[in-house]
Amino acid sequence: MPDPCPDAIRSLVERYDYHRPAYHRGQYNETQLRREFVDPFFRALEWDVDNRQGLSEAYKEVAHEDPIRIRGQTNFLDYSFRIGGTRKFIVEAKKPSVAIRDDTDSALQLRRYAWNAGLKLSILTNFEEFAV
Repeated sequence: MPDPCPDAIRSLVERYDYHRPAYHRGQYNETQLRREFVDPFFRALEWDVDNRQGLSEAYKEVAHEDPIRIRGQTNFLDYSFRIGGTRKFIVEAKKPSVAIRDDTDSALQLRRYAWNAGLKLSILTNFEEFAV
């Protein structure tokens, strides 16, 4: 049976695993994680993370720092994945040193964002783990 894991994802996982101790020291930040791991991960799953289709802001497949109003304040979703301009799910990234399994603040933040966006699916990741 063929391996269903794309080579690009396997390569990301191997690179992450090799450098894991350095990432967990806390100096590797969320932006670095997003650019070096999360963006390529979703590219490998064939999401247009970079808007190579040249779509307008309203119709991009993936919106970065997508604004959402919550209790009169504007918050920004790390990733908003859309089809035809409609949000389907969101992803919040945390730096690798954040243990998302135990980080209730991040989980509550994500749930608040998803609830206010009217979404049933949201993902919290530090790349080492993906919590759905």
